[in-house]
Amino acid sequence: MIMTARKESTRLLDRLPPVRGRIAENAPLAASTWFRVGGPAEVLFRPVDARDLAAFIAAKPADVPVTVIGVASNLLIRDGGIPGVVVRLGRGFAEITVVGTDIVAGAGALDLNVALTAREAGITGLEFLSGIPGTVGGGLRMNAGAYGSEFKDVLVEAQAIDPAGALRTLTPDELGLSYRHTSLPEDWIFVGARFRGRSGDKDAIAKRMGEIQAAREASQPIRARTGGSTFANPPGHKAWELIDRAGCRGLLRGGAQVSDKHANFLVNAGNATAADLEGLGEEVRRRVHQQFGITLEWEIRRVGKPLDPIRGVA
Repeated sequence: MIMTARKESTRLLDRLPPVRGRIAENAPLAASTWFRVGGPAEVLFRPVDARDLAAFIAAKPADVPVTVIGVASNLLIRDGGIPGVVVRLGRGFAEITVVGTDIVAGAGALDLNVALTAREAGITGLEFLSGIPGTVGGGLRMNAGAYGSEFKDVLVEAQAIDPAGALRTLTPDELGLSYRHTSLPEDWIFVGARFRGRSGDKDAIAKRMGEIQAAREASQPIRARTGGSTFANPPGHKAWELIDRAGCRGLLRGGAQVSDKHANFLVNAGNATAADLEGLGEEVRRRVHQQFGITLEWEIRRVGKPLDPIRGVA
């Protein structure tokens, strides 16, 4: 009797633990991003809830990388896609509840929806969240802010899953929040947060949110395929002013363009690739540094692999 060796599977999907949520390989991502560019996820996992995600993190092979995305509003996925597992936080992480003058929200909840919930409950102090295009999880990761306030100003605590799959509750001090930054390692996954406002007048809250919306409409290309503010403001400077003074407003590269409306926004003007957008951003950084000696730091998160320019593969 002749015995044949059993060939071990090389598919990542076959190495992963069972889950309650949806999981698929070679899953397209571009249509889910605000830029509408980027390659696929090697494996895409949509957990049902935090327990599903925690169990997966605890059981997955240690060498498998994990990338977490929400609505991908401030994200540039490179054209070669994302290796490993992409975790998409969806409906199971979008719940928002009111507790007194606190708002408890999942990491997948839209910042706008948190602000709207606070408005309906007569809670003030969270209006600025209506001006941040993204989710609670992304806002925690970068200490997002707009119109004079940041996450750290209203955050009571955050919940995150650590690399061992344990659910942890963390204070703002433990997160080490600073301008567009948290010191929490990238392999911790935010799953929720608690924000604190104060009692306020619903009409006044609605008026302030209307002012924020009007300001965004007037100054930002919010109806374009963009990714929000591209670069963080350097100390003592405004990124858009440096970019404008360096002659980059309206600058083109392939299908990518520096917005004519706000110089700190990159837009997909039609048929841009992720390489077009990232390359344009690097050209803006080069010109600003050449003229002013200031290095702009990316605020947009860039993930994944580029395509091989010769073979067209990742």
